[in-house]
Amino acid sequence: MAVGGQQRRPVVALYERIADAIHDGTYPPGSTLPSEPRLAGELGVSRPALREALLLLQEDGLLSVRRGVGRTVNAHPPRRGFEQLQALDGLLGPVRVRALLRSREEPTDFTAQHLLAPAGCELRFWESLLVGADLAVALSHEWAAPEDVLGRLHPAFAEALAAEPAAAMLTVLMESSRGVQLSAHSGVSATLLGRRRGEQLERPADTPAVLITQVVRVEGTPVMAAKHMLPTGAPALPVIQNG
Repeated sequence: MAVGGQQRRPVVALYERIADAIHDGTYPPGSTLPSEPRLAGELGVSRPALREALLLLQEDGLLSVRRGVGRTVNAHPPRRGFEQLQALDGLLGPVRVRALLRSREEPTDFTAQHLLAPAGCELRFWESLLVGADLAVALSHEWAAPEDVLGRLHPAFAEALAAEPAAAMLTVLMESSRGVQLSAHSGVSATLLGRRRGEQLERPADTPAVLITQVVRVEGTPVMAAKHMLPTGAPALPVIQNG
């Protein structure tokens, strides 16, 4: 989970208080959290806000729910690092973003699932190559939610996208989100580049790669989704491992 902007909702601040307590050992791995009423009293917060924060902590892998026991701290909770929302070009070091395609397209299976995009709508689609000193290091596919969704939830993002800057879509989103609460979830899996992506990245089709998927939300509604392909030989991604 990550936060954008300077103003934070109470639930986000509460999430961070509990996450900090987990990481500093106040709630050690394997321990059971106090009941909701007791924890709400200890923290001086409302139970609805606490419940929402606990659900987010569960989604982010810090907590598990055990029947008959309650919420327990996972044995190896993720440490702070990758949960902080950052654009890939910033994480990979000094790279430049080369725009390959800026277009609109109908929903794919991926965007229909992750952006909840209805059939027949149009989504902004950006394809970008991230280039290091002498070679391409990543290929990014990024989609924005339908215009009506952005107009309702994040008009500043919609306006910034219309200018089509030479930047990653996530960078545009974060720079236009002052005072807007962002949350995100990412997934990481292993794959092979394949022919087309191999040609774009100037690697053989059977080159192993890491596929990162991202979904960024405003008030629980997806506003952006992305796929990032990092082939063998790309700069190390600074992801803090479970300890």
